[in-house]
Amino acid sequence: MKPLLAIPAAVRRNIRGVFCDIDDTITSEGKLGARAYAALERLREAGKLVIPITGRPAGWCDHIARMWPVDAVVGENGAFYFYYDSGCRKLVQRFLFDAPTRAANRDRMVDLRERILREIPGCALASDQLYREADLAIDFCEDVPHLPDVEVDRIVALMHAAGMTAKISSIHVNGWFGDYDKLGMTRILMRERYGVDLARDEERYLFIGDSPNDAPMFRFFSNSVGVANAADFGARLSPAPVYVTSLRSGEGFVEMVDCLLNDTAGTN
Repeated sequence: MKPLLAIPAAVRRNIRGVFCDIDDTITSEGKLGARAYAALERLREAGKLVIPITGRPAGWCDHIARMWPVDAVVGENGAFYFYYDSGCRKLVQRFLFDAPTRAANRDRMVDLRERILREIPGCALASDQLYREADLAIDFCEDVPHLPDVEVDRIVALMHAAGMTAKISSIHVNGWFGDYDKLGMTRILMRERYGVDLARDEERYLFIGDSPNDAPMFRFFSNSVGVANAADFGARLSPAPVYVTSLRSGEGFVEMVDCLLNDTAGTN
């Protein structure tokens, strides 16, 4: 990974929008700090699109789309996008699967959930599971002591054996039925909401993240950035982002915003 300042100045000036993971990318030790939150607002004030791309649940994303200084949010690793239409004063929700399909998939997860909790001592159902529409989230370090990697891999294997897609974030293993991911829904959002074909215009956007569930975004974007703690995942993070901040988590996010805006001031 190259240092953040290796992003060419001409590239930074051309960035139209920023896609960003949330946990351990904008947040630090589970908290959203004032500097990181203000950095989101500074990006928007500079005329950039700001879109979190997260594994967090629909219930959280409702709040984020309404109340954070962002343009939209992709949640549950690509199960949907939400945005708040201020003109109509309405939250717009676009799910990949319809409500009956989501309900049927949740029913299919019940037995697997109980098996994972029974066979992997020390893991837990994520505290935000109640607010999820499309996936199963198993906590391996957010509200429980950090499980060894081998146990995290066992959770992934059980999900795969049940026919699910499984991805590791910095805090959860998320599993769902379907072959979608963060990138697929991001591309749908940009096409439907903004008329942007990311296959053609990806160099005008930057993604910043930290963990293996960000891999599709790291692979796709030539301007991909990892906060410094991305290195904690070692070989699990494949592909790695092109660039890396010197600071961890939310402070790394602030570092990226400072780098971008200091170089692009007055050049929108």
